[in-house]
Amino acid sequence: MPNENIFYQKKIEVCDEMKPTVIADHRESQSGVIQHLLAVGVDVKFEKLDVGDYIIGDVGIERKTAGDFLQSIVDGRLLNQAKLLSETFEHPIIIIEGTDLHGRRLIHPNAIRGALAALSTDLGVSVIQTTDEEDTAGFIAVIARRSMKKKREIPLERRKPPSPTLDRLQRFVLEGLPGVSVILAERLLRKFKTVERVMMASEAELMLVPGIGPKKAKKIREILTSPYEFSQQGI
Repeated sequence: MPNENIFYQKKIEVCDEMKPTVIADHRESQSGVIQHLLAVGVDVKFEKLDVGDYIIGDVGIERKTAGDFLQSIVDGRLLNQAKLLSETFEHPIIIIEGTDLHGRRLIHPNAIRGALAALSTDLGVSVIQTTDEEDTAGFIAVIARRSMKKKREIPLERRKPPSPTLDRLQRFVLEGLPGVSVILAERLLRKFKTVERVMMASEAELMLVPGIGPKKAKKIREILTSPYEFSQQGI
């Protein structure tokens, strides 16, 4: 019988490793979203998050009910929260939960449209509207599964782009930096114009680019400025 218990325990551990995982802010623990995530097989880990309500890899999600979204426009919180979300995560998302966005408060429709436009065009934040907690959980679960699939498909070595045009090679160079995807490489080049200027940028200058927060900027500068120390294990 002991062997059966060991086998069963190992089987459970393997299954847990294969589950998509979401990090949730501890204040979301009583939310119906959590129950729906667990029901569809998503593993949820709780932490005290300084930014966002849910984290999936390089995706940061801020969840707002329709009422809270409108209130955050009125009291001026929205753009500050969105800016912090954009600076911290490579893929920032705001979920607006509820279908009555235009019916809860006496706020002009153009103010709502302006806020939505600013989020996407000025700050690079994706805005998703869901109907309820179950719909929100379904959307988060899809992102978690895609993230898990993406990790499995990441090659061990970077390969030169098939058509090595100058712009692709420039992005390719920057994609070798920690946490820099093709999208972030494009943002860096648009901001600094050349690869050389990106490499010379300070932490403060790097953080002017949406998707680069203090931790990522510090890591990039660490990679660029640390003396090389040969390690046989690194080859």
